[in-house]
Formats: sequence, structure tokens, C-alpha cells
Amino acid sequence: MTTDTSEKGLETLIVRSLIDDAGYAAGDPNDFDRDHAVDLTKLFAFLTATQPDAVEALGIGEDGPKRLQFLHRLQGEIAKRGVIDVLRNGVKHGPGSVELFFGTPTPGNVKAEDLFAANIFSVTRQLHYSKDATKLSLDAALFINGLPVATFELKNSLTKQTVEDAIEQYKRDRDPKELLFQFGRCVVHFAVDDHEVRMCTHLKGKASWFLPFNKGWNDGTGNPPNPHGLKTDYLWKQVLTKRNLTDILENYAQVVEEKDDRGKKKPPKQVFPRFHQLDVVRKLLADAVASGAGRRYLIQHSAGSGKSNSIAWLGHQLIGLETSGKPTFDTVIVVTDRRVLDKQIRDTIKQFAQVSSIVGAVTEGSQQLRGYLQQGKKIIITTVQKFPFILDEIGDGHRGRTFAIVIDEAHSSQGGRAAAKMNIALAANGAEEEDETVEDTINRVMEARKVLPNASYFAFTATPKNKTLEIFGAAVPEGGKVRHVPFHNYSMKQAIEEGFILDVLKHYTPVESYYRLMKTVEEDPQFDTKRAQKKLRRYVESHDHAIRKKAEIMIDHFHDQVIAHRKIGGSARAMVVTSGIRRAIQYFHAFGEYLKERKSPYQAIVAFSGEHEYGGQKVTETSLNGFPSNKIGETIQKDPYRFLIVADKFQTGYDEPLLHTMYVDKTLSGIKAVQTLSRLNRAHPQKHDTFVLDFMNDVDGIEASFEDYYRTTILSEETDPNKLHDLKSRLDGYQVYSWEQVEDLVALYLGGADRDKLDPILDACVAVYKADLDEDGQVDFKGKAKAFTRTYGFLAAILPYSNAEWEKLSIFLNFLTPKLPAPEEQDLSQGIIEAIDMDSYRVEAQAAMSIALSDTDAEIGPVPTSDGGRKPEPELDLLSNILKTFNEMFGNIDWKDADKIGKVIAEELPTKVAADKAYQNAMKNSDKQNARIEHDKALERAVIELLSDHTELFKQFSDNPSFKKWLSETIFSATYANAS
Repeated sequence: MTTDTSEKGLETLIVRSLIDDAGYAAGDPNDFDRDHAVDLTKLFAFLTATQPDAVEALGIGEDGPKRLQFLHRLQGEIAKRGVIDVLRNGVKHGPGSVELFFGTPTPGNVKAEDLFAANIFSVTRQLHYSKDATKLSLDAALFINGLPVATFELKNSLTKQTVEDAIEQYKRDRDPKELLFQFGRCVVHFAVDDHEVRMCTHLKGKASWFLPFNKGWNDGTGNPPNPHGLKTDYLWKQVLTKRNLTDILENYAQVVEEKDDRGKKKPPKQVFPRFHQLDVVRKLLADAVASGAGRRYLIQHSAGSGKSNSIAWLGHQLIGLETSGKPTFDTVIVVTDRRVLDKQIRDTIKQFAQVSSIVGAVTEGSQQLRGYLQQGKKIIITTVQKFPFILDEIGDGHRGRTFAIVIDEAHSSQGGRAAAKMNIALAANGAEEEDETVEDTINRVMEARKVLPNASYFAFTATPKNKTLEIFGAAVPEGGKVRHVPFHNYSMKQAIEEGFILDVLKHYTPVESYYRLMKTVEEDPQFDTKRAQKKLRRYVESHDHAIRKKAEIMIDHFHDQVIAHRKIGGSARAMVVTSGIRRAIQYFHAFGEYLKERKSPYQAIVAFSGEHEYGGQKVTETSLNGFPSNKIGETIQKDPYRFLIVADKFQTGYDEPLLHTMYVDKTLSGIKAVQTLSRLNRAHPQKHDTFVLDFMNDVDGIEASFEDYYRTTILSEETDPNKLHDLKSRLDGYQVYSWEQVEDLVALYLGGADRDKLDPILDACVAVYKADLDEDGQVDFKGKAKAFTRTYGFLAAILPYSNAEWEKLSIFLNFLTPKLPAPEEQDLSQGIIEAIDMDSYRVEAQAAMSIALSDTDAEIGPVPTSDGGRKPEPELDLLSNILKTFNEMFGNIDWKDADKIGKVIAEELPTKVAADKAYQNAMKNSDKQNARIEHDKALERAVIELLSDHTELFKQFSDNPSFKKWLSETIFSATYANAS
């Protein structure tokens, strides 16, 4: 007998596994009642076996009018409430009620075990679901006690059909008006082949949205090879077992009803967990039960991962956990910045636990929180800002309690002093003793900085920093170092490949600026070169003429490329990211003027914080936009508003699927770059691409920023605590303070002394700092003081030991550092803006490109412990030379290919020369003269490398001695100054 490689063979494989291994019953397609979409035989077999009295009282044991009435009632309840709720809560009918499903039994409850075992899980092949006999049959359907919960369309790649064909079959052949396919009638519809699984919770014909339900492979889409069978057999061997499917119905699946801003109900949504959501919550729960309180977990889940649902599902299930017969956690505290999460968790709990009173949202302060603890609220929701201050004031109600702290978008703010306050409040022995000495207090504070034995942390973030990884990540010894990795990862790569978010780097276009400045004064004063260059760049890019030019490019691009091509069905919006509030207001006015000139039907909205002076008058968002600030998010969704111009607002945590295009006029790097550009990535049924036009950043910088967060982010090694010994030694050596002064101030502070008792000690230290330290010493001391407090505040949370001297010095320096005056530094570029004027300005978009990110895990370095306290020497030059250099580097140089040559001289050559090993060694180990010799050799090698691409540059370098000299001095000045 040959192997059955057909679609029917896959069907047989799945059904046999569900029956033989998972204990399902075989269903008969003839038992399916198409009028009510139930398996009559299984339904009444279950009711008769488990609730004979109710069956008899209702008269539904036999065919007849009463049974028909009951079936009508059951169908109506499913139509109104959905099958999930009907399975959970049963149906009231006439004088009685019936249970349709018995859930997971509590351990040791024999009766509940028997009832659960009486549930009939069944699978029916080739189900003819329609009264229309010409309709095709479904490949398979799952039932619980006769009620349908899942349908399947199966395909086999060996017969040249895939999961896409199964999806197409659902969209084309499965009429959503058919009773079985109506909303809420089934929990989920699966399209399956031997490589992938997709799911849909609401069939809408061609508009049906099938989401991946895959494990992921290599941090991307798909499934890993399975040495024991098909890649997709986890679906029927793991997910759909009786216990696991019951768990999903009890703790994950739900119908969500939402309201718009006017309180009007939106169409309901049915939610079924995605694979990674199930996976992370179940793994966290299992580890929490096994380990008890006192653990830390970092969950790196990309935007588009459904973090809100994952947090809600985790939060409500953490409450029911038990370790060694006792509750693992008495209280779950969710820390978030998102108001929507508060409501979502409450709604989730209400559905699953039906006890909404166990959830409390802290909106008022410590009294409210104290009340929640006294009332026995099991889940408390608060904001990042309120959390440490609220907990700092908690009374004794927390003693002996255990806590689970779920942090939404965890970053380094969860470490340091905020974490210490939180831990003091939650510590099992957190109360101060009456006769506590200073040393006792110091010890208590240090212990409070540690991970508490009575609290576990569950930290969710898409973009973990090095601090976040070191605090919350799992420590993994490797090659003599300790690396830190996330407990669970759903990568940006997988989210993009699965279509939950869009790739914002696929259509990225940098824009180059070219301009010429001229001198407006007769004399030729000297200015600090570096500061002058920065001021000139800022002057040019914020000049009204430049803002107007860039505004025209943005508006023309939006009309010609976004609106004309009907992006997002003609509903696309754009965000303009600016470098500051003044720039945002400039753009707002420039947009308004040019939109009128173009006779455009669209308008712009501006977003910034506070009140600012512009054009001689005070302006706010509200005064400029003509509507309240809190309406910006909803107003941008409505015409005529199409442009959102922002200054440090809406760049993180803002989810607007209609955002299609971003115009960037702000320097971005690292997490800021990822978070800002990612505002575009939210999916929409009609959104197939995004577009970025960037006036300030280059491709390499943006690529480097995204690389760290594309796959799994790993901390390469732990921060070295010995750096604290080194920093303390250097600080002590300056003799700005004596250790007696440190001890005195700490004792006064911890003893609650008035402010006027602390200042004399600090002022005496400031006087020494000003009198005894020269300018370089002041810079070095203040830099090292900041580095010490920053590093200790972080390390104290994770070090396995405590150091009282570090703790005391940290407290002392936290008071002293703000009082230390910055070294007086003359601005040797002052007045340069008054001495120049704009001669010409143009901008030119480069070729659009797709930035491809590397397919390897990213390693980021540990927390830096260097002080950074070094004052660069000003480099003085004549105004005419500064302008000449500036125009030559950024302006219209008389070359055939001026644009590229300018960029090569400004960026490419310095990078190549600085990377030359011989030159690097000379800079480290020799004097400036020898370094210059190696520099010139390195420059020559770099120019020769560019021969094929830039022959004109090579010719000038070889034939024009003055150009060669200027180029050599320019590159040496840039590379040597930066390295020394």
C-alpha cells in the first residue's frame, strides 16, 4: 500500500491523531443539524449523561416540539452571546437551565474531574454544513458537546496546494451567511497545510483576515523542521488537546465589545490567541509556579505582537497560581503608560472571572491604593509615573504578601531609585524600626534595591536597552562571560513577515540639503570651528526659506505619491517629525500657507507640549489647531486633516493604522529612531506599504539603529562592578569632600533633618570644588560623580552583595552634583549667525531604497561606566575659512558630481581613514606628528580605493597640491580630534 500524499491523507492523519491520541470521539456528518448548526447526537448524549433531571424537566429527551423550542433557544443564545460564552455559562430555558460544558477541575475535586471527563470532544470529517446540497463539504470540524468550535480547510504541498489555497477556499466558497460561519458561531477557522497554520475568527468573504498561527522559525515566520512528523502537527498534538483547548476557552478566547469616542458601540470582535501569546503566557505561568515569587522575566515582543492581550491574559491567570499549596502571588500590580490597558484588563477579568471587583485602577494616589489592598483587590493597575510615589506611602498592609509586577514597555526607569522605592514599599519586612540606626537604614535601603524574595517582575518591551536586559534578562554563562537574554522573544522580523506590522525601511528615501552662505561683515573675525559648524547647520535648516522649501517637497510628495496612488484606500495620513517646538510651529505655518496656494483640500495639525512664544505672541496646540489637545488623536483620523506635525509627541506608543508616510527633519538614532519610524508600521486591511522621506539622517545610521531590535537582542556581557571602586577612588582623590562630611549628611538625611541642616555641608564642598579645582578638574569630577550615581543606581539592583560605602556616597553625590556649577566656558562661536546670511538653498531626494537588516541576533554592550568628563579644546578659525569649508563640504562645489563628492569628503573618507589600523595605533601609541604621517598614508590608500567610483576626486587629489593639502588637513582634523 503506497503512502497517501493527498489532501485526504492529511485529513486522515489529523483525525486519527485527535481520536487515538487526544481522546476525541468520531463525529458522523449525518448527525449535523443544519437548521441549528449543532451535532444533535453528541449534544443530547452529553445532556442526558450529565444532567438527566434537567433533560426530563425540560422535556427535551425525545424529538418533539419541546426539543425544537430548546434548539431555537440555544441557537438564539449563541447568535446573541457567541459560542464561547454559551460554553462557559450555559443556557437558561423555561423553568430551568443547562450546562453546555464542564471546565477544568480544581486539583483533588473528584466530582469535577468526572464532569470534565463527561465532556464529548468530537471531530467530524467532510461536514456538509449547508442546506444547499450543491455546496462543498468542510474538510473537518471540531465540536464540544455537539457545539461547533473550530473548522478546518486542509491542503497538501505535495499536491501543489498550500495554506494560501485553503484561505482562498474560505474566502470564495464559504458563504459567511451560512449559519455555521456566522460571527460567534465557531471560535476559530483554521487553514492548514504541512508547513503553516493560519486562523480567522470572523469570516467575511473576501474581507476575511487570516492571521498566522505559527511557532516561528529563525526569528521569522513559518515553523521549525519537525524530526517526528509534520511541521504543523503541534496544532492537533498540542494546541487542540482536551485540556489545552479547554484552557484557551476558559482563559484566552473572548468576544470583545468596544465603544467609539461618542460611546457608540463598535462591531464586536472575537479574539483567539496567537501561538506566541499562548506560548509566552503558559511558559511564564509554569515557571512562576515552579519558582515561586522573587524571579525576573524579560519578554521581548515586537510591536504588532498583541502585547496588551498577552499582559491581560497573564495578569488574570497569575492570580490563580499556587506554589506548594499556597497562592504564588497575593496581588498582581500592572504598571503601564497606556490607559487602554487598564480597561482591557478589567474587561478581560470580567469575562473570565466574572468578578470585576477584584481589579482596581489607581487614579488618585496612595489612599486609593491602600484601600484596594484592604478591600482585597487582586489586580491593581497604575502608571509608571505614579507607581514609585504611591508605593512609597503604603502602610503595613503589604507585610508577608507576595506580588507579581507586570511592567508594560519596561525600560531602565524600572531600575535605580524608582525601583528602590517600589521595593521598600513591597518588602516583606519593609517597615522602619523605631530604634533604627543610620547603618540599619542603609542596610534596609540596600536590601530594598535588590530583587525582593516576595515579588516577581514580568517586563514586556519591544526594544530592550542594555540596562533592561541586565536587570530583567536571564543570565547565561558563555565563554567566561555572562550574557543576558530575553525569557521569550517575538521578533520584529517575525511580526513583519507575518504581516502584523509593516516594514518601515522598505521604502526609505534620504534627502540631501545643499546651500551656500555668505559673509555680511567686512572684518574677518575668528570663531570656534566645531561650534560654528553646528550653529551654521542649525541656522540653515531652521531658516524660514529652508522650512518653506522642505514643506513644499513634503506636501507635493504627499499629493503626487500618496493621495494620487490612493494609499490606504485614499485615507492615508502623514507625520512630520521635527527637532523642536519652534521648528514644529514654523512647519505648521509653512504648511498652512502652501496648502492654500496649492488649493489643497487638506490641513495640518501641530502637536507639542506647553505654551510657547512665536511671532510675538503666546501659542499652544489648542490656539493653533482650534480644538483641544486631547482631541488630536481622533481628529487626525477625519478629513480635512492629513498631516500631523510633531515635536516630541506621538513618537512613542501612538498606534494609528492610517499613518502611511513620515517626513523626518530631526536627527534620530538608537531606540528613538526605531520607536519614531515604527509609528508607521501598524497594519490596516488596505495598507500595503509605507514611505519615509528623511531630511536629517543617513541610511547607515538608520540601519544600525534597527539592527539591534530586528531579531533577539542580547546583552554581550555584564557591567563590571569594579568600575565603581575605580570611580570612588578617583572622586575621593579630588578631596572635594571628606568622608566625615559624607557620613554626616547621610545621617542627617536619613534621620529626616530639615533642608537647612544639609546645605552647609554641601556648600562647603562646592566652595572647595570652585577654589581648588581647575576647569579640567571640575569637568572630570562632575562627570565622574554623575557616572558613579548612574552606575550604582543600576548595579545595586542586581549585584549579589551590598556595599555600604557605595550607598552612602551615592546618596551624598545625588545631593552634591546638582549644586556643582558647570565650568565657565566662553562661547567662541558667539556672533557668527549675525555675521552671515543665506545665499542659496536647495534640497534633493536621493533614490528610494529598501534597507535590509542582518539575519543574526544583535548583541549590545553593557552599561557604560565611563564618565565622559572631558572638555574639548576650541579650534579657532577665520569666519571666511569656516564659511569656505562649510560651503565646500555641504554646498555647490564645482564638480561634475558635486553631491556625491561632498558626501564622500564629509563622511566616507573620515570613516575610512579613522578605521585604518596603522593610523589608529599611531594615535594611541605615538605623538601627533607621527600620527599625521600615518594619517596621510591612510588617506592616500582610501582615495585610491575610491578611484573607480570617483575618478574626479582622485585626479584633484593627485594633480592639485592645494586641494590635496586642504583635504589632508580637513580629514586629519576631523579624525584626530575625535579619537584623542
